[in-house]
Parts: sequence; structure tokens; C-alpha cells
Amino acid sequence: MVALLAGGLLLTGCSGSSDGNSKAINGPARDAPGTGSGSGSGAAGPADGAEKGGGQRNGEQSQRDDQPDGRVAPEPDYLSTFALDVDTASYGYALRTLGEGRLPDPGTVRPEEFVNSFRQDYERPEGDGFSVTVDGAAAPGAGDDWSLMRVGLATRQADHKGERPPAALTFVIDISGSMAEPGRLDLVKESLGILTDELGGDDSIALVTFSDRAETRLPMTRVGDSRSRIHDVIEDLEPGESTNVGAGIERGYDEAVDGRRSGATNRVVLLSDALANTGETQADAILERIEDERTEHGITLFGVGVGSDYGDALMEQLADKGDGHTTYVSDRKQARKVFVDQLPMNVELRARDAKAQVAFDSDAVESFRLIGYENRAVADEDFRDDRVDGGEVGPGHTVTALYAVKLRPGASGEVAKATVRWLDPETRAPRERSGSIGASAVDARLWGDAKPRLQVTAVAAYFAESLRGESADDNAMSSGGLPAAPDLGELEERARTLAASTEDGSVKELAEAIDQANRARG
Repeated sequence: MVALLAGGLLLTGCSGSSDGNSKAINGPARDAPGTGSGSGSGAAGPADGAEKGGGQRNGEQSQRDDQPDGRVAPEPDYLSTFALDVDTASYGYALRTLGEGRLPDPGTVRPEEFVNSFRQDYERPEGDGFSVTVDGAAAPGAGDDWSLMRVGLATRQADHKGERPPAALTFVIDISGSMAEPGRLDLVKESLGILTDELGGDDSIALVTFSDRAETRLPMTRVGDSRSRIHDVIEDLEPGESTNVGAGIERGYDEAVDGRRSGATNRVVLLSDALANTGETQADAILERIEDERTEHGITLFGVGVGSDYGDALMEQLADKGDGHTTYVSDRKQARKVFVDQLPMNVELRARDAKAQVAFDSDAVESFRLIGYENRAVADEDFRDDRVDGGEVGPGHTVTALYAVKLRPGASGEVAKATVRWLDPETRAPRERSGSIGASAVDARLWGDAKPRLQVTAVAAYFAESLRGESADDNAMSSGGLPAAPDLGELEERARTLAASTEDGSVKELAEAIDQANRARG
């Protein structure tokens, strides 16, 4: 049989090593020609620590400098293009609802956010931008022609504490009546208290609250000697009445624009259950303001969801339009993770308007399906149009896209090439980096043979698809689902085995969530 290699090609700006089937090939990121604003031409020199060229190793896989112009494009049906997404709120909210003994609404389940909630094994670049890893394994029980392919992108970790640029953060805080429920406003106040102690003295924050109307509680203020004052304002927050998200966004962006700082990360942070019921309750009017300030002033939005009832769809729309991302917190442990452990990820940027495009070889691939990312789809022809919005990615992030791929009988040579394109957050110069994977006679089955982190990715994706109610039958792949999906009992067993081998508490939490879903279904 023909299967995708269990270890694919890794292109990174720093030296790598090969183990097993995995190939690490060093090469430069390229300044890329573009068709929209901010485009340029010419090739950049190698990234720090990179060799010139790249070339081919062992005749199996190759890495090439990207030359967007003058090459033969794949057939349109063999391209997959999407904006990068580092949201994790969907998975966090699913954990909350399952913990309460109920299944999440299928409409709130986004597989890419389940997958991106777990640590990955990708090597990271030494400089800004991305490393690209492509690997895969044969899907067990799906015949000899279905495989899972993982496209992994990673950014460099954050600099040491205190070395990041200052942040100007405007917190827009929901104090509506629904936020009086335990685990909402009380958790928001605790989260903000944790963050106030974590921020540097040169950071600035503003505090805006909203219920039926919006109010500025603290204009943009340097943290410096103001920590006690900030804590006092936070402690005075009390729940009000209805939820006028639109008014909160308008006032929050007014404060963010007035207090914006050159050379700083200017970001609005929305903390809410996103259950809008007053004023502009539809997303369109709110989105217009968010987009205007993102375009004119570079102000981005980070959404933090709370509450057992949560307006997931609205929060996602707001963050996507604001070139930001979303997460969900349900307890103090998660709040500390978001506002302490992951603070640099959530306030800094490594890349703006990042998009990925995977080109499949029609001679080797019969069909494919990207799991999730439905809300992040980009027209194939817009991949290199830098006027088209992509995703913003901070330091230390990984982005994973999982594909179900059906190979043609006897497939050989290159199966797919994945390219990521982004704008430098300071210069807005476009950059690209690519990695590819070939077909091989290596018989690498997913369970047991593939890398543990690829197996965790598969478990998370299978679980999400199960919660969405997708068909996983091999004959129904055209309508959705992953090939040869295990039942929830087997998925739980796989997750517990992986939790033991990786010693990763988050994978153990995944196993427990799968068990809770199985019991909720009766």
C-alpha cells in the first residue's frame, strides 16, 4: 500500500536534525511578490542560521524557494486556501458544557480549535515568521488509499520577560445581568487582577464596562505606579442590567484610538459571555467599527469568553474581523494560563494577515478534505492578494491543519506542498515559506506508528467531528467526516494511552472529556 510518510519535510530557519523518516531541511524565508498593498519583489537573504538553497535530500523530498510568478499553477480543485486561526474558545467551551453533564451545541464545535488547543512537536524558526512541517499517516481501517495529513506552522517563542514591546490594552468588560452568574464577572475580575500584576510598568491599560450603556472606568494609564488604582477599579465592578455589546465596542475603540501608542501593541480585549440583547445585537454594525480601526490604526481584538451560556458565534466574528483570536476561561487555572503563561501570545504579533495554501498533486491525489476552518476559507486566487484579510499570529503559537487525503492507486512523488504567506508586523513586507510531503511505500499506520503529537491531533479532530455529528463512513467522505472514525470508547482509550506516554495533562483532560461525552449520550 501507499501511505503518507509518518515524518514529513520540515523547513525552518534554524538547524534541524533527522530522525526516522523525518527530514529537516534548512532554507530561507523569501520576500514574496504580491498583488495587493504592501507587495514587493526580490529575494531576501537567508534567515538567521539558514543555509543557502535547500535542495533535495535522499531523492525523497525537496524544498524550493518560492517563486510565485511564472510557475504552473495546480488545477483549481487541488488547492486549499485558508486564513490562519489560533482560536481555542470552541474547545474550552466544550470542556465547560461536558463538565456540566451536557453535550455542546454542534454549531459551536469547530474542529480546528480542538486541534489547536494542544501542544505540538514542530521545530520553531530562529527568526520571525514560521517554520512549516508536513507529515501524515495512513488512516487505520480506511483501506489502503485514505491518509491523514498534518500541516503544522510554528512561530518563535516569546523573548525573555521584559524584552517584548510595550502593550496598550483596552479592556472592554461585560457587566450585564447575565454576568452575575458564578464563573462570569467574578472570574473576569480575578483574571484582570492576575493580569495587572503580570504586566510591565511600561504597559498601559484602559478599562471600559458595558451593560445597557458603556462607561469608561479608567482611561489609558501606564501601569507603573498605578497598580493599586487599577486593582481598586477592578474590585468596584458590579453587574448591571442588559447587554449592549455594540456600545461597549464603540466606547472601547474610542479609548483605544485615543490612547494608542506608537511602537506598542495596541489591542482591545473583550471579556464577555457575548449574549447581546440591547442596542446593536447583530454583528454587522459592530464589525464595521472593528474593521475600520484595524485598517487605520492597526488595533486588534482578543476575545475572552466566559459563562455556561456563551455567544460563541458572535465572539468569533468579532475577533476574526479584529485580526485577533478567541479563547475561553471557566476557572482560575485557565485564567492564569491565558493571562500569565500565554500573555506574550495574546499581546504580541509575529505575523499579520497570515494565510496558508496547500497545493495537492492531482497525479497523486484523488480527493482531499480540510477538517474545519470553514469560517476561515479564502479564495484560492486571493492567497497572494495582501489586501485580503488573513489571521494574526503571536509568539510561541502553533497552527495545525488536518486533511483527509485519498491517494490514487500507485501514487508516487510529491503529494502536496504547503505554503504560508504573511506580512511582517512592522514593515508589512510579504514573506513566504513552504514545506512538502511525498508518497512513500513506508507502511506507517496512525495508531502506534505515527508521532504521538500527530496521534493527539487525530484524536482531537475525531472527537470534534463526533460532537458535530459528522458522518465518518468511508463512503460518505464527500459530505463530511474523517475516514474510519473510532467510536468514543476507543477514542478515550487512545487518549489515555497518549496522556501516559506524553505525560501531558491536557491530553488526560481530553480523555476525560471524551468519557463525559460518551456518558452524556447514554
